[in-house]
Amino acid sequence: MNDAGVNPRRLELLLELSRLGSMREVSEVMHVTTSTVSQQLAALSREAGTPLTEPDGRRVRLTPAGRRLAGHAVTILAAIEAARRDLDPAAPPAGTVRVAAYASAFRQVLLPVVRILADQWPAVRLRLSEHEPAEALDLLAADEIDLALTYDYNLAPARFGGSLQAQPLGAIPWSLGTPSAPSSPGAPGSSRGGTAVEVFGRYRDSDWIVNSRNTADEEVIRIIASLAGFEPRVTQRADSLDLVRDMILAGLGVGLLPSLLPAGRTARGVTLRRLRRPEVILRPYAVTRRGHDAWPPLALVLRLVAEAHP
Repeated sequence: MNDAGVNPRRLELLLELSRLGSMREVSEVMHVTTSTVSQQLAALSREAGTPLTEPDGRRVRLTPAGRRLAGHAVTILAAIEAARRDLDPAAPPAGTVRVAAYASAFRQVLLPVVRILADQWPAVRLRLSEHEPAEALDLLAADEIDLALTYDYNLAPARFGGSLQAQPLGAIPWSLGTPSAPSSPGAPGSSRGGTAVEVFGRYRDSDWIVNSRNTADEEVIRIIASLAGFEPRVTQRADSLDLVRDMILAGLGVGLLPSLLPAGRTARGVTLRRLRRPEVILRPYAVTRRGHDAWPPLALVLRLVAEAHP
């Protein structure tokens, strides 16, 4: 084949000739002159680098090469039409959207979206993978996913490159999770109000639990601890809020938790101490490559994610 490419319109004419067997009939179906059909098929032969038609009495017929190319034309033209429908902003959403999200967003946002799509937009499917923000953004930059659900903290803001666009999805206050046992520092009976710096100061001698795959919460802890005048002793790392909560309950240390844990994930024996001045706010985002959010299935998923986000 000619490296310059093949004109899809000429492939349509070839396919119609293979179906109808007459240039005159092709001209009538395609609403062009017979001369145009002949000229375009001759040009297609030059693009293909081999004769595609040959005389057959007063008519023409396809050569073996022409028949093979006509067979390929079915697949090629179907793919072009599918791409046209897929990229049409007015077309019904259809296709597979590749999404990476951190565990909490996966559970609380994506799984409900999966159910909504199955009920209302079955032509849109999600291919899901669980990743922390830095991992998800790397996948997005490499075009291995279409959407990354990420987060940062107000005290440790993320930076998105110019090729990415981030849609904020809200703000979630976080607290310091501590054991509630009477013998623990700051437990009920010895709890006092105050700023985040004062709350942290009361746990300067505690062990601290941080995320094992993302450094954002550890940055926040170290910032506030620095303001309180101490270096936190980080001894435990875990990548699950449920596990962090259970580790706090087991007396292994203190750590950051959402101020309002989802139903069924609270625990007796863990006290959430709201942090103020400064507050600790987790900020979730839906991140896409710039300009890609107009693709109908991705635009639909973005809308559903925004609606489903707590």
